[in-house]
Amino acid sequence: MQDFKKLQVWAKSHDLTLRMYELTSQFPREEIYGLTSQIRRACASIPTNIAEGCGRKSSADFARFLQIAMGSASETEYLILLAR
Repeated sequence: MQDFKKLQVWAKSHDLTLRMYELTSQFPREEIYGLTSQIRRACASIPTNIAEGCGRKSSADFARFLQIAMGSASETEYLILLAR
């Protein structure tokens, strides 16, 4: 088990999530339950999965959660492209 807060990848994904919350607050009101919500959930899933993986006992579990985080990063990337 390791401290996720010491991982640079977690810190960067956390900062990205905070920035996405800031940016999506400027989206049209009618998108609050659509694109705004999807971007926020997908983006927040990145540092969340990294943190959860750090709490697991095996390296294989940690790697699995990193793969899930990478999937969420791809989802976030697409949603940002869609929002543009």
